[in-house]
Amino acid sequence: MSGAAAVPSAGAGAALPAAIELFNLGKAYKRYPSRWARLAEWLRPGAPVRHELLWVLRGLDLRVPQGQALGIIGRNGAGKSTLLKMVTGTSTPTEGSVQMRGRVAALLELGMGFHPDFTGRQNAVIAAQLLGLSEGEIAAALPGIEAFAEIGHYIDEPVRTYSSGMQVRLAFSVATALRPDVLIVDEALAVGDVYFQHKCYGRIREFRAAGTTLLFVSHDPGAIKSLCDRAVLLDAGRIVADDVPDQVLDLYNALVAERENSTFEAVAAPVGERGVGVRSGDGRARLLEVSAHSAQGPAQVFRVGEALELRIRLRKEEPVDDLTVGFLLRDRLGNDVFGTNTWHVPTEGLAALAPGVEATLCWRIPALELGQGSYTVSVALHGDMTHVANSYDWWDKAALIEVVRGPEPLFEGVCHLTGVSAQLKNSSQIGFQPLPDKREQL
Repeated sequence: MSGAAAVPSAGAGAALPAAIELFNLGKAYKRYPSRWARLAEWLRPGAPVRHELLWVLRGLDLRVPQGQALGIIGRNGAGKSTLLKMVTGTSTPTEGSVQMRGRVAALLELGMGFHPDFTGRQNAVIAAQLLGLSEGEIAAALPGIEAFAEIGHYIDEPVRTYSSGMQVRLAFSVATALRPDVLIVDEALAVGDVYFQHKCYGRIREFRAAGTTLLFVSHDPGAIKSLCDRAVLLDAGRIVADDVPDQVLDLYNALVAERENSTFEAVAAPVGERGVGVRSGDGRARLLEVSAHSAQGPAQVFRVGEALELRIRLRKEEPVDDLTVGFLLRDRLGNDVFGTNTWHVPTEGLAALAPGVEATLCWRIPALELGQGSYTVSVALHGDMTHVANSYDWWDKAALIEVVRGPEPLFEGVCHLTGVSAQLKNSSQIGFQPLPDKREQL
């Protein structure tokens, strides 16, 4: 991928002491042509080797300052779990080294280390001992572990009777019974129910505020954006991007699409003077210009509730019958605010547009009911419903808009809810009067 490797390494926090440092880290596994070759190599140590090395990770240099939250993303097989196992010491590097500072708590494979015939309480005591807690600390922590896990009487039942969700509840509760200096979390939280996920994320945020370093692996972009202030993208065992989460997730999306499109190219495209956006696609259709307009003409600053027209100038380079045009608004933190495309909002004329003919698709937003702040607009030309199968031209941060306060009362948040009012009533007057549905008037 031509653009991913060019992303500069994040330098935030370079002056702080490091909690985690990787030096030329690599992990390889031996592959033998047959089991007899393996046996022969064992029996004759001085003979020529009969195996070849398959490198899962190689040449990783990484520094994580104390108190930083680092997200690790990548496709399945990129080496994320292998990296975490070496960081936690459960796997030995083939080359290079890892340096850790402070007490480490890790939640990797679901229920790893739990004995199925021991009760949850017994497993909690054993796991706490492995974390280095004293008898007094374990006794003091057990009530909190039991309360946070919320598994009721199952705490005194064998773990083999637990569901996967109950196991991750107990494992997370034990790992975070005392605030660690470094917390390492793999995909295990995805198994728990939504309620417990919220509890876990709340505890992680508390630890972060208190100075815990976080190493977090997840395929959930929302979790990466909300918990992490830096992200690393792994591909084929190497670090190909190290930047703020929003930028790295854009490159990850481009990498996923690249696997589906053999002629795909991902590059960094300039967006004014305020940053770069990922530009990718196979070029069968191209974006020529993206601009935002108010009633007065081209604009970048809009008031809350003001109308916005997004104009997308495009051209087909080849006959494409399934052209879909979409846009996505993101806030300054990279969170998705609103997005749609012509697959969901059918638009006449796209299929019949002849190659070589320029056209402008206009998306009209009658009222930009957003909170104050800066927003980016990403635009994509693709086939069918998503950009993954047929990505023609995908342009992140193609336009920037700024939303400022209008005549409405002061409010907080990313969106402006219209028609909000307050009325004081006594107890006998309390009742719910449904408001007319504006959708019926459209």
